[in-house]
Amino acid sequence: MDAGFTAEQHEIRRTLRELLHKRCGTAAEVRAAVDSPAGHDPALWDALAGRLGLPGLALPEAYGGVGCSVTELALAGEETGRFLLPSPLLATAALAAPLLLALGTEAQRAELLPRIASGALTAALAVPGAQLATVLTLTGPNTGDWAGGGRAGGVQARRAGEGWRLYGEVDQVLDGHSAGLLVVAAHAGGFARSRTLLFLVQGDGEGLVRERRTALDATRPQARLQLRDVSAELLGGGGGAEVLAGLARVGDGAAALLACEAVGAADRALERTVAHVRQREQFGRAIGSFQAVKHRLADVYVQVQAARSAAYYAAWAAGGGERVGALALAQALEALRTAAAEGIQLHGGIGFTWEHEAHLYFKRASGDELLFGPVHRLRERAAAGARLFETPEVSV
Repeated sequence: MDAGFTAEQHEIRRTLRELLHKRCGTAAEVRAAVDSPAGHDPALWDALAGRLGLPGLALPEAYGGVGCSVTELALAGEETGRFLLPSPLLATAALAAPLLLALGTEAQRAELLPRIASGALTAALAVPGAQLATVLTLTGPNTGDWAGGGRAGGVQARRAGEGWRLYGEVDQVLDGHSAGLLVVAAHAGGFARSRTLLFLVQGDGEGLVRERRTALDATRPQARLQLRDVSAELLGGGGGAEVLAGLARVGDGAAALLACEAVGAADRALERTVAHVRQREQFGRAIGSFQAVKHRLADVYVQVQAARSAAYYAAWAAGGGERVGALALAQALEALRTAAAEGIQLHGGIGFTWEHEAHLYFKRASGDELLFGPVHRLRERAAAGARLFETPEVSV
């Protein structure tokens, strides 16, 4: 592994940081974006797409993308995480677009991916309830039963002439209220021969009811979708095993992006806390000069740096197919939670108020762990994959 960044990677990170500092550098700007109908700033999203090609960073040039790998997308995530950027980047570029690229037909790719790369089309992955971590095989094996298993619940698909019709409800869909395209997981074939398939649903489709829900982390908007006999297009050839394998591959890249995001957020939270303890005085001196405060922040710094190393390795490994994203995500989420909690404590009475930004970082850590964790499950899954606790057979 080459631990250094290329000139192109440095340029992506530098340009992105400068743009976000100008457009999303304060808590007030973050809240204004969150409170907008889309849940993000559409003008900033257009700038990220037009100037940096961020939505298409990991898409091939043949489909209008930049032609980089998931590594560059994950490294860009560190900068978006620093500012807690509310954007459809995770849902569109890390979840939906890779599925379209891996499983879609050539016609589907040619029609949809250039629009995603240009920022004109956002997309979201819709899976039932709090099952996203399982679907992406981050916390357990993906057997497909999360989509309803042919029984009541989830989303059911049935053939209707040359197309398909979907019926059901999906909750906790990231950016589902504003996405122009939905990639919906549904069961087809009834109970005896059921299989999990993915379908494309237009965001303005007849019979689709979308409702934005209140989320713990407001910077990651979530929605409830009701599909009332909605017209849908099958994604790709429709092989159930192929769909599950595709979701697993996408999961590791998404985990690398999330790990880098968490590291960026943790670094920013620590940076703001250090600046505060240098200014806040008690007993006639800055509280940052107290030994106990120094020790606490030093522990956070070590934890953040260790998480950064793990996240960078996961970003590099994702480009080569090595699956270490879940373990890096566990370490990064833990570092973010610690950095945010210490930040709230050391900011004193103002740290937990709505007016201050410290609580936003803690909510990001908690919200991501609810969606993609918990941390101990991420580690348990990684340990099982490495067969860490299996007893070796002893031949007599």
